[in-house]
Amino acid sequence: MTAVTAAGRGTPGFTHGTADLFGVSPALLRDDALLSGLLIAAAGAAGLSTIGAPLVRRLPNEDVAAWLALDGCHIALHAFPARELLLLDVLAPAALDVRKALDVFARRLHAREVRADQRGRG
Repeated sequence: MTAVTAAGRGTPGFTHGTADLFGVSPALLRDDALLSGLLIAAAGAAGLSTIGAPLVRRLPNEDVAAWLALDGCHIALHAFPARELLLLDVLAPAALDVRKALDVFARRLHAREVRADQRGRG
């Protein structure tokens, strides 16, 4: 039996995971090299294949935005050092577990609180 979504389609082909990591050290959130490495480590932990190097940009107010292109998907983040906050977005094929990618960031950044959500897409 095929699961049916609200739009009348079959089982979603993708999982979209998001996480808000609160209470992260501002020094860690300003570390471009660390964040870039975590994107690669998160992709590997979830079994995702990268198709290039992470794109990391330091914004004028010391925030950091980063994106890693994956085979058919992505991992993106936005770090707000002044708010001790990292917002994380992981889109992956439904067969893979996006929580493994989220866990890499939660463990390494020692967030005081993590609020995560995931839902089927497509």
